[in-house]
Amino acid sequence: MALKITETILRDSHQSLIATRMTTEEMLPALEILDQVGYHSLEAWGGATFDSCLRFLNEDPWERLRTIRSHVKNTKLQMLFRGQNILGYRHYADDVVEYFVQKSIANGIDIIRIFDALNDPRNLKTAISATKKEGGHVQACLSYTTGEIFTNEYFAKYAKTLEEMGADSICIKDMAGLLKPYDAYDLVTAIKSICNIPVQLHTHYTAGIASMTIMKAVEAGVDVVDTALSPLAGGTSQPPTEPIVATFQGTPFDTGLDLGKINEAADYFNTLREKYLATGQLDPKMMKVNVNGLIYQVPGGMLSNLLSQLKQAGKADKLQEVLEEVPRVRADAGQVPLVTPTSQIVGTQAVFNVLMGERYKTVTKEFKGVVRGDYGRTPVEIDPEFRKKIIGDEPAITCRPADNLKPELDTLREKCAQYAKQEEDVLSYALFDQVATKFFEKRNEGDKVAAALANVADAKYHVNIHEVK
Repeated sequence: MALKITETILRDSHQSLIATRMTTEEMLPALEILDQVGYHSLEAWGGATFDSCLRFLNEDPWERLRTIRSHVKNTKLQMLFRGQNILGYRHYADDVVEYFVQKSIANGIDIIRIFDALNDPRNLKTAISATKKEGGHVQACLSYTTGEIFTNEYFAKYAKTLEEMGADSICIKDMAGLLKPYDAYDLVTAIKSICNIPVQLHTHYTAGIASMTIMKAVEAGVDVVDTALSPLAGGTSQPPTEPIVATFQGTPFDTGLDLGKINEAADYFNTLREKYLATGQLDPKMMKVNVNGLIYQVPGGMLSNLLSQLKQAGKADKLQEVLEEVPRVRADAGQVPLVTPTSQIVGTQAVFNVLMGERYKTVTKEFKGVVRGDYGRTPVEIDPEFRKKIIGDEPAITCRPADNLKPELDTLREKCAQYAKQEEDVLSYALFDQVATKFFEKRNEGDKVAAALANVADAKYHVNIHEVK
C-alpha cells in the first residue's frame, strides 16, 4: 500500500518554528512547485495562521487562502480547525461555526482536520455536520496524550465514535511528540481493527523520535503521514519529508513522489531558512531535541512557558516542583490532555499552587472554567468535592457547552458593518474582534491612500492630454 504524504511547510512547520510568521509573498514562489510533487495534501491554513495574518503580518487570511488556491490546481488543501472553538480561543455559537466552514470550503479548502482539546465528541458535532453539508472531507482527530486511562482501547473507541459521526478519515494528532514508535504500531493497529476509514498520523520531532514513530506506524498500516520539507523540519516541527520519501522508495509503501521536485522546493525554502536565522525569527534552540516531554509527559511548548512564568516571578529554581505538581493538577481536572488551551491552563495553575505554598489558594478563571465544564466533558469525571472547592455553589455545565450559546452571527454582522468589505470579514471579526478591527482600519486607510494616488495620476493624465491638444 503506497504511503501518502501531507506537506506541512505552509502551516504547522513555520507555526512550530517561527511562530507562524511566513508571509503569503514568501510562499508564492514555491506554490506551483509544491503542487507538482504529488502530495496527498498541502496543509496550508487554519491553526494559528489566521490570527497571525491579522495580528502580525497585516494580511487578510481569506485572501491568503484564495491566493494559495489560485496557484495550487492539482493538490488538495487542508486546514486545522479547533472544533467549536473554530480558530479562536472560546466556544462559538453553531451558526458561526457553520458559516466559517461554509466560507472555508468556498474559498478553497478541501480537507478540514477537526479536533477538540478534551476529546469531547460533542464539541466536534457541528463542525463535522457542516463540513459534510458543504461537501468537504472531514478528518476528525483524537488528541493524543498519555496517562492511565489513555489506552489503545480508549483511543480506538473514540476513533470509532468519530467514524460513526461522519468522519471520512481519522487523524492521530500527537501535538507534543509523545507517541513512541512501538506505541504507534499498537495504536494504529487498534484503530484499524475497528475503523473502516483511512488513518493519518500527525506528530512532532520535539523528542527526536518522530521519524521512527512514522516508520512503525507505516508498518502497522497508517495511510497518510505529515512531514515538513527539511529546511523547516525537525525540532518542534514535523519530521523531514525527503528522508521519509527516500526511506520507502522501492518498498510496498513507496510514496511515488517526485524527489526532484521536492528538492527544488526545498532549495527555495532553504533561502527562507537562512533569512529567518539571520533575522532571529528562527531560534536554533527550537531545533534541539528535547526529551523532557518523554520524561515529564509535558509538551515542549508548555515546558518553556512554565519556565518563563517562573523566571518572571524570580523562582526558576521551583521548576522541578512545578513539573511534579502538573500531573496532580491534571488529575484533579479530570485527566485533561495537555494540549492548547488545557496545557496552559493546567500549567499556570500548577505554578500558582507551588508559588503560593498552598494548593488552589489562588485559582485562575480558566481553571475554574475547566472544572465547571465550560470547555466540555473531561475524560475522567471531576470529583464533586473538588469541584465545589473550586467553583463553590455555581452549577456545573453538563450539556454540550455550545447549547448554552444563542446564535450570534447577525449581532456580529451589525458590529463590524462599518468595516466589512467582504462576507468573510464578519468571521474575522467573530474570532478576533479587536485585532480584526485594527486590521480593517489599516486596510481602509490603505484604500484611501491608493484612491488618492489614483486620482492624482488620473488628473495628471488629463492635464497631459489637454496640453497635447
